[in-house]
Amino acid sequence: MNKPNQPEITLPVPSIGVGGVLFNKHQQVLLIKRNQAPAQGLWSIPGGKLEPGESLVEACRREYYEETHLEVEVKQIVAVVERRLEGFHYVIVDFFVELIDEGKCFPIAQSDVAEAKWVSLDGLGQYELVVGLAEIIARTYGCLGKGGLAGLHDVDLGGKDFILPDLTCGELP
Repeated sequence: MNKPNQPEITLPVPSIGVGGVLFNKHQQVLLIKRNQAPAQGLWSIPGGKLEPGESLVEACRREYYEETHLEVEVKQIVAVVERRLEGFHYVIVDFFVELIDEGKCFPIAQSDVAEAKWVSLDGLGQYELVVGLAEIIARTYGCLGKGGLAGLHDVDLGGKDFILPDLTCGELP
């Protein structure tokens, strides 16, 4: 609450965002260059804002297709981050995703994306990434890019409930 005689401060309404971390068999990750705020001009993973009536999984698939023209299968949650910058406030849920059709692996920059391309994991340092993304990519590749079970998994394959895998039985739900 503001004190008397002080200007009222307008805070941004929090929004939910999603993103998808995608690797190929050449140890590359798919990145997009943002051409709109926030983080305009920086490299990120494909993703965007949740729309009314969408599940997180539906939003991730839609945003991926809108920005890259690639269809993905949304897997487990690999990160949840909160970002307050440039007048925006986002809670972003990042997923590990896989291509539905390996034969269709060439991204086409669309929507609010200036560029979309595969980037070598060894070459990430040459790109100006959004805050925290390098760590998310490194950890995701280290745990999941090689077939691991880390992250929160879709319990009933309904795209709504994600929990830790039951590692005691060695199987996914």
